[in-house]
Amino acid sequence: METSFAIEEPITHQRCTESLSSVEDAIYVIGGKWKLKIIIALQEHGNIRFNELQRIVTGISARVLSNELKDLELNGFVKRIVHSEQTPVVVEYISTDYSKTLKPVIIALSEWGRTHKNNIREDVFENK
Repeated sequence: METSFAIEEPITHQRCTESLSSVEDAIYVIGGKWKLKIIIALQEHGNIRFNELQRIVTGISARVLSNELKDLELNGFVKRIVHSEQTPVVVEYISTDYSKTLKPVIIALSEWGRTHKNNIREDVFENK
């Protein structure tokens, strides 16, 4: 069986600094306890009203959800649609196409999290 290894460029100080800066920017925008949960819920459920979203993202308060939605809208991940022609006025939230660019990242994080949890379980049980 042949094993091939990709030869990587040596990591320079500049490249390392740029990578750290990029990761810091990403974590700033999507980090925290709720943002990815909200993005995932919107991607899975499509157009969704505030109260329905709050029920799906269990444990989040209305105030925190409102603030997180404003941040996500500011960063282009969420679009707020107001249906003012209806009475009462209906407000829905949807994920943007830009938000969907996170899908590979979310899948990778999910797989890594599952693997990590299994590794921790195995390690815990092996050490007993």
